[in-house]
Amino acid sequence: MTSMAIDDEPIPVHRRSIALVGLMGVGKSTVGRRLAKRLGLPFADGDIEIEAAAGMTVSDIFAELGEAEFRAGEARVMKRLLAGPRMVLATGGGAILNSDTCAALKARAVTVWMRADLDTVAQRVQRRDTRPLLRGRDPLEALQAMAEVRYPIYETADLAVDAICEALETWWAAAEITT
Repeated sequence: MTSMAIDDEPIPVHRRSIALVGLMGVGKSTVGRRLAKRLGLPFADGDIEIEAAAGMTVSDIFAELGEAEFRAGEARVMKRLLAGPRMVLATGGGAILNSDTCAALKARAVTVWMRADLDTVAQRVQRRDTRPLLRGRDPLEALQAMAEVRYPIYETADLAVDAICEALETWWAAAEITT
């Protein structure tokens, strides 16, 4: 029998964080902020937390240190966030590529895979040029390649939600008006 450190022990579902997983551009941060507000929980955006820890933007980390160093930093940040108090966490799309991060998510969070039509996501991510994994590539082709690798991992999430980005934002806006 293996011995788990106290920090690695699974916690009861009702006390777990809620971690949103899925490809870039599906709306994890937008939905996460609003979900956290509704639930009265703190919100953390994985990419913003990584930037704060590194003292540089995600784009600069990729450009100056490379993807491997970005992923190592991402794993450290995810571990720290998941060890902390209950929250709503919008993970980076590739955070699940790290097996330790996946294990921490399974033990300490309820994971929600936000799925969306790749054509919709491709249109959405083209709005800004801040995504290093898309630079110089056709966004739809890049997203399809990421989906091939990541979807089997995302499928292990506790829940899956089909998120149509624009419709979801409209729904949230309407919900805020009526409350």
